[in-house]
Amino acid sequence: MSEHKSPPKLDVRHAAQSSLRMEGYDLLSNYERLMQETHGLGGENVVNWTAMTEWRPNPSGQPFAWLHLTVQTCFPQVCQRCLTPVDITVQIDREFRFVESEAVAEQQDDESEEDLLVASREFDLAGLIEDEILMGLPLVPRHDNCPVRVKLTAVDEQFDQAAQKPNPFSVLSQLKDKDSAE
Repeated sequence: MSEHKSPPKLDVRHAAQSSLRMEGYDLLSNYERLMQETHGLGGENVVNWTAMTEWRPNPSGQPFAWLHLTVQTCFPQVCQRCLTPVDITVQIDREFRFVESEAVAEQQDDESEEDLLVASREFDLAGLIEDEILMGLPLVPRHDNCPVRVKLTAVDEQFDQAAQKPNPFSVLSQLKDKDSAE
């Protein structure tokens, strides 16, 4: 097992042949798209990750490179119910099979149960981690129990007062009546 701080670039085939197990941690602030999603909050939060590579044969016996990725982090967002900060725990546990090209991935994607990635000598593990965290975020972040009382009504007391204002077209109506009287 090798320990890393930031996820390294991987030569996928070499890593799979070596059955590498890597683990490490990184700061949320090192991921630009994640920081955009948090609006600059939580940059000091830790992203813990583990990546294991191996060769696995398919049913016909042909070996393929695989990656098992686990990620855990605490991700600050805004609760859509009470509009206060909420820390969302994100846990990823996914497996990926590598293929030779985008064309092969596209061709096999519909019939494949596993997720497919294109093998390379400079595979961006950090980019994959960032993508998986973004996809693991809830569509509507919220507290289980909001820390503040949530107003669930939308009554505007001034709404009725606004309805009592004179209609601006009534002035035109009066002008029309005045013209017809002359």
